[in-house]
Amino acid sequence: MNGLNRVQVYGLEKLHDALLRRPKDRPLITVSNHVASMDDSLVIAALLPPNVLLDAKNLRWTLCASDRCFSNPVTSAFFRSVKVLPVARGDGIYQKGMDIAISKLNQGGWVHIFPEGSRSRDGGKTLGSPKRGVGRLVFDADNIPMVIPFVHSGMQDIMPIGASFPRIGKTVTVVIGDPIYFDDLLNNEGAKHLSRGKLYDAVSSTIGHRLRQLKVQVDKLTQGTQLLNDGSLMEETPELVVAGTQEPRSFDRFRVGFSKDGWIASRMRSFMEPTELMGFAAGGLFMNRRAVETSESGSRRVGPLKAWNQFLEANVLPRWNCA
Repeated sequence: MNGLNRVQVYGLEKLHDALLRRPKDRPLITVSNHVASMDDSLVIAALLPPNVLLDAKNLRWTLCASDRCFSNPVTSAFFRSVKVLPVARGDGIYQKGMDIAISKLNQGGWVHIFPEGSRSRDGGKTLGSPKRGVGRLVFDADNIPMVIPFVHSGMQDIMPIGASFPRIGKTVTVVIGDPIYFDDLLNNEGAKHLSRGKLYDAVSSTIGHRLRQLKVQVDKLTQGTQLLNDGSLMEETPELVVAGTQEPRSFDRFRVGFSKDGWIASRMRSFMEPTELMGFAAGGLFMNRRAVETSESGSRRVGPLKAWNQFLEANVLPRWNCA
């Protein structure tokens, strides 16, 4: 996203510390607001250090509605290869996709989730109430995860509702908050007398409260509030201090193309640059995974690279050729 759009990040070192220096047995959950359909791929790619971005094993797992990301064999193969887990709308928090996400946390992995459960209906002006799902991920993991919250603004201009391709020349502002630890809450003697549902709600409520605090900071930044020398916002309470700024980075446009047989070549113009391409596709290109495509004649194996090529040819190349 850097290079085609301007990205301002505050508190980046908090996420990098969690990714690179947390204990091996401490799982990580990142939580954020959900504004646009490509929040996960574009925003997270802009936040990651290169050694994480290029290491498929350490990239995040995330969840997506099965009727959106897994509606046909090609998209199913693609999204599975980039570490997306299917969840069914309306099936509640005790379903297979959630169970798999918890298993990834039990392996010390990283899961990103949108606590609101769906995209904002007003372009990110307000935050929805957090759902119990994030509470279950925290409470039911074998080791209590570290939670890193962040809130962003600007993706509603890059991918507004109804858009099928990202726009350029916009600004995205991201504020990353301090880690949230739930050890005291969940290990408290009084917690033993609470129902599981109430514990889920307590975790979700805490995360929602922290996201709302960060939303205040993002709104002030987008409205032009000045920063103090230490990177904190003016007129902040001590708990809401934001430290550290990532200066926007410039990249040359990444030129990709496709030969007649669908393989990636390096000749055509595109509107992608390295962080976007790697953040969205690294899992499929670097992991030795396979997905099964079911057809009338039986089942056959579809590799993630082939699924990625088919996805681009069906959804992206026609727009480039018409440009």
